[in-house]
Amino acid sequence: MIFDRTEPGAANGFQHEQVALLLSSHRQLVGRTLLPAAEEASPIELARQLYHAPSIVLAHDGAADPVFFYANLAAQQLFEMPWASIVRLPSRYSAEPLARTERDALLERVARQGFIDDYAGVRVASSGRRFRVIAATVWNLVAKAEGVVGQAAAFANWQALDPPPS
Repeated sequence: MIFDRTEPGAANGFQHEQVALLLSSHRQLVGRTLLPAAEEASPIELARQLYHAPSIVLAHDGAADPVFFYANLAAQQLFEMPWASIVRLPSRYSAEPLARTERDALLERVARQGFIDDYAGVRVASSGRRFRVIAATVWNLVAKAEGVVGQAAAFANWQALDPPPS
């Protein structure tokens, strides 16, 4: 599957087709909605809500070395990267080199089970600032015709591990 990596906005309906994949896969595999009013809003409104949501939502493609194709505004702020940079980043670079083996094991577990909702681990922002993700849900992205085409993650809690810059 080819993902559109242009920044979500009114002109492209906030990437509503890609967001529909994230939301439908989450509901199918996790058994609950990712957004509170998911049944009542239009696809474009849901995509707008997800892009502006206070919790972190990221997704990468299904390539051998997966690259992010979606990061809502909260994710861009946490990872200290604008849209144009984060959607070109291989997702392995969101972890420190020593944590990449742990990340690979996590992704394999998600691939096997369809989702997990207990992930915790250290991630790194573009500045090098480290933070611990707490209780993230990670799930497969399942397209009807193609099967698993990537994975997504959502979390609302993290803990800074480095002191703020002075």
